[in-house]
Amino acid sequence: MPDSKNPCPSTIAKTPHCEKECNKEYTKKTYSEDLKKGSSAYSVRTAKNIMNDIYTHGPVEGSFTVYEDFMTYKGGVYEHTSGHSLGGHAIKILGWGVESGVPYWLCANSWNTNWGEKGFFRIRRGSNECGIEASVAAGLP
Repeated sequence: MPDSKNPCPSTIAKTPHCEKECNKEYTKKTYSEDLKKGSSAYSVRTAKNIMNDIYTHGPVEGSFTVYEDFMTYKGGVYEHTSGHSLGGHAIKILGWGVESGVPYWLCANSWNTNWGEKGFFRIRRGSNECGIEASVAAGLP
């Protein structure tokens, strides 16, 4: 996670070449046989529909606006309170719950296990906090 001591590099790293073959140790299937593809993709709107989709099909992908105060998140149910928008961010929404009467989404972040709640965070559910309930995608295998 970039910060004032470890800023993002000034140049973008090159994406590695895609190897279209399995490791030599993997002998169960060929590369082509082992590919998994989705049969459909769709958007999910409203907290109720997102909950139903997670319950029925498993985790969904979401995105939301990250604000400066999210960078210092350590735990609890996140609600934006201060700071400017830093841009959009994609995450995985795994489930939901309620803490001290506050409904939340349980999400996996990609930054690392040193951030938030060991790489996870909770964000307020039902109020489209930071736009999270307006940008959910799901699919079927």
